[in-house]
Amino acid sequence: MTDALDRPVIGITCYEEEATWNSWRRVAALLPVSYIRAIERAGGIPVLLPPQLVTAEDADRLIERLDGLVVAGGDDVEPSRYGHEPHRATVVAGGERDALELSAVGAAMDGGLPTLAICRGIQVLNVARGGTLIQHLPDVVGHDRHSPTPGTHGTHEVRVEAGTRLSEVLGWVSADVPTHHHQAVGELGRGLTPAAFAEDGIVEAVEDQGVPFLIGVQWHPEVGEDPALFEGLVAAARERLATRTVSQDGPN
Repeated sequence: MTDALDRPVIGITCYEEEATWNSWRRVAALLPVSYIRAIERAGGIPVLLPPQLVTAEDADRLIERLDGLVVAGGDDVEPSRYGHEPHRATVVAGGERDALELSAVGAAMDGGLPTLAICRGIQVLNVARGGTLIQHLPDVVGHDRHSPTPGTHGTHEVRVEAGTRLSEVLGWVSADVPTHHHQAVGELGRGLTPAAFAEDGIVEAVEDQGVPFLIGVQWHPEVGEDPALFEGLVAAARERLATRTVSQDGPN
């Protein structure tokens, strides 16, 4: 069993949505439990990061207290964040989710925090690096296979680029992955390299090869059967935690 001192703390961004439980109906900070269980199985300690307005200093303090970060899926990034007008199909995320995630991702990148960005997360990552988004994929690719059924995940094939960090983490070249998205990476952000593509040419993963672990995927590994991405994140977070612990303790 993993020693508790070796279990890194992984922050997960989450939704602000109106929700119902028992006789209550309230605006809540919530997240599908599949993210939490995936991190637990990989050996991490998950904590939720609710949407909120934060300063750059707040974001730095937050990131200092984490060993890793997951930017979770959800509704769309506000198009003004990347200089576009909204498409009729764009549904902007509730609360201050853009504010929290863009600040957290920026601080994480500056601080070298291991980061896994999922679905909306890859889009946040790309925007944080100055990139743009395709706001509605059916307009570009002429089909809806990236998001075939409302409220459920579909599947489609992705091919991973050889020689990428993603290929090392996953250990496979192509596979069918769980999918549910109508937006995707447009113009690539600074320092990001495409790491996987769909059959129609849409970018399905990006990474920054200049840092230990910064990977964004457009699919949903938290509902799939392959734990490799979460295991890779937690391993990188554990290594960072060990290095920080040694640095804080000093030489014997």
